[in-house]
Amino acid sequence: MRAATIRDGKIVVAEHPDPAPGAGQVLVRVRAAGLNGADQAQLIGLYPPPPGSGVPDDIPGLELAGVVAGIGPGVSRFTLGDPVMALVAGAGQAELAVVNERQLMPVPENLDSPQDGAFPEVFSTAYDALFNQGGLQAGDHLLVHGAAGGVGTAAVQLAVAIGARVTATVRNPESRSAVAALGADVIAPDDFTSGGPYDVILELVGGPNIATDLQSLATGGRIVVIGVGGGFNADLDLIDLVYRRASIVGTNLRTRSLEEKALLARQVERHVLPAVSAGRVHVPLAAAYPLDQVADAYEYFAGGGKVGKIVLTF
Repeated sequence: MRAATIRDGKIVVAEHPDPAPGAGQVLVRVRAAGLNGADQAQLIGLYPPPPGSGVPDDIPGLELAGVVAGIGPGVSRFTLGDPVMALVAGAGQAELAVVNERQLMPVPENLDSPQDGAFPEVFSTAYDALFNQGGLQAGDHLLVHGAAGGVGTAAVQLAVAIGARVTATVRNPESRSAVAALGADVIAPDDFTSGGPYDVILELVGGPNIATDLQSLATGGRIVVIGVGGGFNADLDLIDLVYRRASIVGTNLRTRSLEEKALLARQVERHVLPAVSAGRVHVPLAAAYPLDQVADAYEYFAGGGKVGKIVLTF
């Protein structure tokens, strides 16, 4: 099979042996695979696959969509030819991928390719961050920092769908109208304090925002950190944290166990896929590139300033 491959700090296309499904595993012929910040970090050696995951460290990709091309012993839910998608620990950007059956989700009929390849990572991340970690409820006021990216656009839609009020910061003025169309009140990053207080803040930028995030929280508010591209370190006023009875939690999905990932997949199936089927939630795409243009895709991703996901097609 051919796959996006990390060679000496560069992304290229290379041949690899075809994987074979083991017990409880499904072989997926990949049609589309999204690009994410973790792939860029892996490219420069900062975010390898978790130890013991069995994932090759030279093939990036945390999400994929395709059709079932092979079935290992014990698989009972999916059959050959079924359209499926999944959040994976790596190696998603390849023509073939082996995925545990419990991590797979069916693709709704109205979720076309290549949008399906851009769905699993960002919508799973956004769902977990908002509801499992942040406890977001109808009527809450949510702030999404860096809302033009894949997780940001997913989070805005999920929050609007349950009846939360959403404020979103978007740095690029040209991207603000597209995020506003998803249901958010969109503001420049420097203006977010005036829009509070916020019950939940989804932090996709990182350290530079944390102190001001805390000052903007409602009593009992929650900050959920899932992005640190703007900086790793933050100065905190613990008195302010105590006074507001606030909490700050950091989270990621890649290092979680199979059981945790399977549970999250079932949550997304139950609570998000019906909204996709009903047309209330969609996957904004910034661009799609064929596998042979993977270097161009990574370069475009690194440039920032776009709305939605970048996807590789196979």
